Amino acid sequence: MRDVAIIGVGIHPFGRFAGKEFTEIGQVAVLDALRDAGIPWKEVQAAFCGNMTSGTAAGHRVLARVGMTGIPIVNVENACASGGSALRLATQAVATGLYDVALAFGVEKMPRGFMAMTSYDRWQMLQGMAINPIGMALNTRWHMDTYGTTAIQLAKVSVKSHKNGALNPNAMYRKALSLEEIMNSPMVCDPLRLLMLCAPDEGAAAAIVTTGENARKYTSQPVFVAAAQLGSPLYGTTFGTIAVGGSSGSARMSAPEVSVVTAQKAYEQAGLGPQDLGCVELQDTESGSEIIYYEQLGLCGPGEGGRLLDEGATEINGRIPVNTSGGLIAKGEPVGASSLGQVHELVLQLRGQAGQRQVAGARVGLSHTVGAGGNCSVIILKR
Repeated sequence: MRDVAIIGVGIHPFGRFAGKEFTEIGQVAVLDALRDAGIPWKEVQAAFCGNMTSGTAAGHRVLARVGMTGIPIVNVENACASGGSALRLATQAVATGLYDVALAFGVEKMPRGFMAMTSYDRWQMLQGMAINPIGMALNTRWHMDTYGTTAIQLAKVSVKSHKNGALNPNAMYRKALSLEEIMNSPMVCDPLRLLMLCAPDEGAAAAIVTTGENARKYTSQPVFVAAAQLGSPLYGTTFGTIAVGGSSGSARMSAPEVSVVTAQKAYEQAGLGPQDLGCVELQDTESGSEIIYYEQLGLCGPGEGGRLLDEGATEINGRIPVNTSGGLIAKGEPVGASSLGQVHELVLQLRGQAGQRQVAGARVGLSHTVGAGGNCSVIILKR
C-alpha cells in the first residue's frame, strides 16, 4: 500500500446562499482545492462525492461545471459521514495504485428546518420521533444524570464554538456569544437550548490526494492521511437499533459505541493515540454531543468531558483544542460537506495557516463525524 497525502483543500463558506444551486457551491470548493494544489483539472483521475439531499448523480452535476473529462465519479450517501466516506474511497484508490491523483468533495444545500430523516420507521416519523433534537436530548440527559454534567457546561461548549467561529471566515455564525446569552436562549428539547444546537445549512469542501512520493512534487507542505476509518454500530448501543430518538439499549448485553470502535481502529492504523493529537474536529450537532465525544474519542475518561471544559483544555490554547473552526454549532452543518469541512480546517492547522485560530505546533489532527444509521468516520492527518 502506498502512502497518501493531501496536496490541496478547498471550501465554499457554510451558510445560506439564496439563488445559488448546489452545483455552483460544489464547483467553488473543487476549483479552490485545485488552486491550492497547483494542478489543472485534467490531472485528476477519479472523483468521489459526498451528498445526502441533492438526488441522483450529484457529483456528476457538480463536476460537469468543472470539466467533463470522462473520469469515474462515485456518489456516496452515508449521512453525516458522507464526506469522510468519500475521502476514504479516494485515499484507498490512491493507496492501492488504482489512481495517482483523486478528488474527494462534499456538497449540500440543506432544506430549512429540522432534517427530514428517512432512517426511521414510518410509525416513529408519524409520532415525531424522527426529529433530531429528541435523540440528542435523550443522550445528553442520560450523560447529565449519569455523570453530573451540568447545563452550564453545555453552554460552555457553545461559548467556545461561537468564539472560534467568530475567527473563521467560512463559518455561518461569526459572532461571539456570552454564557448568559446561551443560557437565556429558548429551550428546544430539554436540556438543549436553541444556541446549543447546530443548524442545517449550505456549503462544500474538497480535498485532492496523491501518493506520498508524488506529493512533494506539488507542495512543500503535504499533509499525510495516517488513517481513514468507517464504522457502523453494534447492537445495544446508541445507534444499535432505530428506536425512539435513534437510541436503544439492551438489558442483556453491552457494547462499545461506534465512535469508540472506529476511533480505536483509526489510532491503530495510524500508530498513534489520543495523546498525540494536536487538534480535533468532532461531531457537535449540539453541545451535549461534543462532551460525549470527548470521552468516546479517548480525549478523557468516561464522565470527565465536562471537566475538560472547566479546565479550558479544549480551547485553542488548551491541551487538546477541539473544533477550532467553530464546529457545527458555529459553521452549521451541510451534511455532505461536514467531514471534509473538518479536514479543510485540520489541513490549515497542520500547515500553520489557520490565522487567529492557529494551534501552536500542531502536527496531528483528527476528524470525527457520526450520524443517521450510526455511520461514523474517523480520519487522522499528520504532517
